[in-house]
Amino acid sequence: MRVEEWEMRPGGMLVQKSSNNSHPLPIVPLITTLAVSNAGELKKMLAGETGVHPEDQKLMYKKKERDSKAYLDVARVKNGSKIVLIEDITSRERRCLEMLKSSRLHKASKSIDHITTEVNSLVHKVTSLEATSGKGGIVAEKDIDDLTEGLMSKLVELDGVLVDGSLKLQKTTQERRVQKHIEILDMLKLEIGSSSNGSSKVGNLEAETTTKQKQEQQQQKVEAKAKDVTVLQLPVVKQCDAVVVTTKWETFD
Repeated sequence: MRVEEWEMRPGGMLVQKSSNNSHPLPIVPLITTLAVSNAGELKKMLAGETGVHPEDQKLMYKKKERDSKAYLDVARVKNGSKIVLIEDITSRERRCLEMLKSSRLHKASKSIDHITTEVNSLVHKVTSLEATSGKGGIVAEKDIDDLTEGLMSKLVELDGVLVDGSLKLQKTTQERRVQKHIEILDMLKLEIGSSSNGSSKVGNLEAETTTKQKQEQQQQKVEAKAKDVTVLQLPVVKQCDAVVVTTKWETFD
């Protein structure tokens, strides 16, 4: 803990108290307190001269810490009064942690904003594919796969962002949004698969019908030829019968 003693000189000048040891404190320019009204303003003036942040300062006057809002005249600070400046290490560490946390949250916020912008672009493309499919248009399976891969990568990026408070809600909202559109793409892919199978079945049925028709036509031709042969043979049989079969008998005397 660093302790520095200051004393009030005639004319309202606040200066660092001299030391009798062999290592005197650095010389600090004279500071007048006439222009300040409370301890808070005095801390700001001392920060520029000592490098100690106002929030890390403790001003002790008559063995009592003076609040930043305390008026110097009410505390009876006058010429020759001694004020002790103490650097609060705990306060400095706490302030540094708050600054680190604030910086981390700011970085996380920028990351989420960047990811959200890219997700918006992908969602727009998913909506276009969904509209095309709804109108009976052709949707390429590769387009679905590419969009699914893109959304999955954004989901991984969101998972790697560490957030707290309101940013946590913003992150969760984007994660649910991405998952929703991945499900939409899965449904589109299933619809494409079903349509392809249906077209294949229709094509097979048409092929089977055509084959059956050809077989029936061939059978009809065969039957027609058989009828023609039968018709041509009947007269020949009758002519043979006329020659062989007779009821006339020759008589001999």
